[in-house]
Amino acid sequence: MWMGGTWSGSVIPRCVSATGETFQMSVTIIYTVPAIHCGHCAASIKEEVAEVAGVESVEVDLDSKVVTIQGLRLSDEALRSAIQEAGYEAA
Repeated sequence: MWMGGTWSGSVIPRCVSATGETFQMSVTIIYTVPAIHCGHCAASIKEEVAEVAGVESVEVDLDSKVVTIQGLRLSDEALRSAIQEAGYEAA
């Protein structure tokens, strides 16, 4: 079950392949970060967020001020903390 940015218990998005193998699916979390405005902002956020467990990719769109994160077993608290560590606040 999705609970505020984390998967609670053992329920994690999973898929079953044609051969019957079960594997975890990546999830995507999107944050609005109103204070970002330049390449340095984007680089700082990417660097901090990339260090969070489970993160597979981080994209920052400066025009829309949006940070898109993909990965497995992502923690909303840890991601917000990483954005804050970079000097910004996720709305």
